[in-house]
Amino acid sequence: QVQLVASGGGLVQGGGSLRLSCAASGTIFSINFMGWYRQAPGKQRELVADISSGGTTNYADSVKGRFTISRDYAKNTVYLQMNSLKPEDTAVYFCYAQLIAQYSDSYYHDYWGQGTQVTVSS
Repeated sequence: QVQLVASGGGLVQGGGSLRLSCAASGTIFSINFMGWYRQAPGKQRELVADISSGGTTNYADSVKGRFTISRDYAKNTVYLQMNSLKPEDTAVYFCYAQLIAQYSDSYYHDYWGQGTQVTVSS
């Protein structure tokens, strides 16, 4: 069974920084993409950033230059360093991993972690 556990959210003043972590565990054969989405109240879930198995990164325009995604391949963990935070970054942040679980159908599927709240005060 595969599990993604996210941590690192909290309350921070505008201009501050937070670092989110998300570790995937369980019977994992292979991980392709890992990344982060966020959902603010009354809005749709949106991609924040993701990183491929080869290290290629992708960011939403709204976070480019402020957020950095990284990955520890040995630990199956993805990080999101968030700097220069703005009140509009306030949302629940969800991590995900596109992976193949051992003893499964050998296709990549998306797995999600629990959300972690990020609140940025003005």
